[in-house]
Amino acid sequence: MEVTVIGTGYVGLVVGSCLAGAGNRVTCADVDREIVRKLNSGDVPIYEPGIEPLISENLAAGRLRFTTDPVEGIRTAEAIFVAVGTPPGEDGDADLDFVRAAAGMIGEHLRPHAVVVMKSTVPVGTSEIVRAEIARRTEAPFHMCSNPEFLKEGDAVGDFMYPDRVVCGVDTDYARSRMEELYGPFIRSANPLIFMDIASAELTKYAANAMLAARISLMNQFAELCERTGADIEHVRRGIGTDPRIGPAFLYAGTGYGGSCLPKDVQAIIRSAAEYDVDLTVLGAVNDANDRQKTVLVRKIRQRFGDDLSGLRFALWGLAFKPRTDDMRAAPSRVIVEALQERGASVVAHDPVAMDHAREFYLGDQIEYGADEYETLNGADALIVATEWLQYRRPDWTAVADRLARPIVFDGRNVFDPEHMASLGFEHYSIGRSPVGPQAAA
Repeated sequence: MEVTVIGTGYVGLVVGSCLAGAGNRVTCADVDREIVRKLNSGDVPIYEPGIEPLISENLAAGRLRFTTDPVEGIRTAEAIFVAVGTPPGEDGDADLDFVRAAAGMIGEHLRPHAVVVMKSTVPVGTSEIVRAEIARRTEAPFHMCSNPEFLKEGDAVGDFMYPDRVVCGVDTDYARSRMEELYGPFIRSANPLIFMDIASAELTKYAANAMLAARISLMNQFAELCERTGADIEHVRRGIGTDPRIGPAFLYAGTGYGGSCLPKDVQAIIRSAAEYDVDLTVLGAVNDANDRQKTVLVRKIRQRFGDDLSGLRFALWGLAFKPRTDDMRAAPSRVIVEALQERGASVVAHDPVAMDHAREFYLGDQIEYGADEYETLNGADALIVATEWLQYRRPDWTAVADRLARPIVFDGRNVFDPEHMASLGFEHYSIGRSPVGPQAAA
């Protein structure tokens, strides 16, 4: 099938490269000439395991190309995926300017009976806005589809290639048949292709992320209760996670959720619901709880060292909001660094893939960076673990103790066992568990 993807951000690149890998002829369009130039040479601007070889293979096979001129792709496309950004506005609502611009361009150039697929995360009713924008500019018949993405950063290629479900909102049999053809190669293991009305598909995306965010925030609030009562959140997690009605996923206490999806989508659905006079009280609490949770390690550090952190130096392991990505959008690490610096501390950080991103977009030269995780420890008053990268999970504790000025660890992801840390002579502060070590016990 001839496919065009408008937008070469995270979602657009994954969708385009995976559809090309299934034998479709895919054109990916973006207004950024430098990004398009890099992509056509195989230089991928995002870190996502598996996507570089996929793009290179399909470029070489002629099934995938990148262009700054979407018109040439729109004119021939049987399916047009809109995968442009919908950043949050000042009020938290999704900004649809890029979506409207894409719709206008599609309307001026689409071929008859093309299927316009909304892949961007958009509020309920957006597909109808897009339909109207297109219809104003063409008399050709076309079809709308809402096909929300459920891609996890760090495993997005696998999620697309082997989905646990594919949701498609359609209102014509033709659109349904086209989507069945596109997704047929990816659902051969009996994972469901779920068809529904367009509005329900749009809401499904927000509802899914809202549910996940709620689980995270609720567990983080239980973690605080555990600390006050002497309970252990890891025991609680295992106790409830084995209940089949609950399940084990998204029950890990930590420093709050971040990234490009959950924070933005929770705020957007709250705003969208308010327009329909629906008060999503629970989600408001989820959002507030997450904002507070991002400061949990800073509160523990202040309890240990006092409010004035002048002259103290902290080693920070992890900058990305989670492992297997370089994404620092809404990352807890940013809140931690800013709060420590406001109180006079200095920070030296390491991340396996996000340090260049941090230098360029977020923290600049405000912090130092270690060549590896151990270099960050030299003379530091404590180690902070903000992201649970695999290489951080089993460090050489002798080397850690030798390099740190004090054997203190603030474990924001509950990576380390408290009893083991105490046996090694470390003070260990984690989430939802009692602190251990001489000073902690005191």
